[in-house]
Amino acid sequence: MASSDVPAPRLTPVDVQAIDDLVAPADERMERLYPGDDGRRQPIHTVYVPAHEVTADLAHRWGDAAKASLDAHAPSPMEMAKALEVPAAEVVAVWPLLLAKLEREPIEDLRIDLEDGYGDRGDATEDADAVAAARALGTAHALGLAPPYCGIRFKSLEAATRRRGLRTLDLVLGALLAQGPLPYGWTVTLPKVTSVEQVEAMVEACARLEAAYGLADHRLTFEVQVEAPQAVLGSDGVATVSRLIHASDDRCTALHFGTYDYTAALGIPAGHQAMDHPAADHAKAVMALAAAGTGVWLSDGSSNVLPVGERSDVHQAWATHARLVRRSLERGIYQGWDLHPAQLPSRYLATYLFLRAGLDEVGARLRRYAGGGGGAVLDEPATAQALAAGLVRGVHCGAVTVAEAESVTGSDIDQLKAWAMRRVG
Repeated sequence: MASSDVPAPRLTPVDVQAIDDLVAPADERMERLYPGDDGRRQPIHTVYVPAHEVTADLAHRWGDAAKASLDAHAPSPMEMAKALEVPAAEVVAVWPLLLAKLEREPIEDLRIDLEDGYGDRGDATEDADAVAAARALGTAHALGLAPPYCGIRFKSLEAATRRRGLRTLDLVLGALLAQGPLPYGWTVTLPKVTSVEQVEAMVEACARLEAAYGLADHRLTFEVQVEAPQAVLGSDGVATVSRLIHASDDRCTALHFGTYDYTAALGIPAGHQAMDHPAADHAKAVMALAAAGTGVWLSDGSSNVLPVGERSDVHQAWATHARLVRRSLERGIYQGWDLHPAQLPSRYLATYLFLRAGLDEVGARLRRYAGGGGGAVLDEPATAQALAAGLVRGVHCGAVTVAEAESVTGSDIDQLKAWAMRRVG
């Protein structure tokens, strides 16, 4: 059709501007409240270690212990494949990557625990343990032994533990900063959150600590641990967890699910408290909805079935852990908790197998997407984003090398990251 045959539109610039003005507040709100992923590497797990057990070589010791567990109970990829009930060829393919990970970076995110995993040991003991753990972490950073992410879980801001928790946080920061700058990737876990006011109080505490220690504005961030029913659904019928994120003044980096506290609070019997209980799935679905588009990460909880004891017990625990890890990944939850060194092999194997699944097909689809389409599957930008994001996650954790990602897709890693960060909505 010739341009002369196209009728003139009836909406004038004044009309269009009026519509722009009407929607502009919503545009601003969407940009502010839902900025999307900022491209940072998300750790695939968080390791919780009681403060009195923290040493500068902790990550190295966990890697050695994980390797010793493999040597004792699954010294070959075929034996591990049998334990996990997965094809041996798949485990053989990632076995060198697993061993390299345990040697190079056995822990991605360390959380020094001064809450439930530590208990109440009296003020003097907690003061000493908090400072000693912070100094050990500072030494680990100085020696290049620290994990990429680290922090503490201090006691909650509930009335009974509030002052103790704040004192511990203050002491740890002081001990760390006495040794050098605050480590990159430092964040803290705020447990047992039941109200928006607790998050607002945490924001205030962060601001006051920044001022006291001369830190940059918003240098201190925190994760919200969702382990109380009130954090999921408030008395007003509103999903409290959404309000928690938006009350955090952009300081909330993640939502961590507390499996056992949450299910116990709902009256679920101890033998049925688990990551895959329907009540837990409901809470995590609400968390995912609340976090979508905000740039706040999700983390699942932990499996308390530890790979210890006889070989058959270890194999069963590995199989259970790997199944739960994969289940979380299938639901878009890319992080979880680990409580024991012997959980590292099943964590990394399950994650690596998941992120490498169909690698060649993922590459082919991204090649077609970059070329403008074609093939049996027509991928939309949102699907291309998901495909690229999976590859980038694989690169971050060591499941996929940069060379592999670039080879199968025909695109460089910067382009893959750009696709992965595309804003949806």
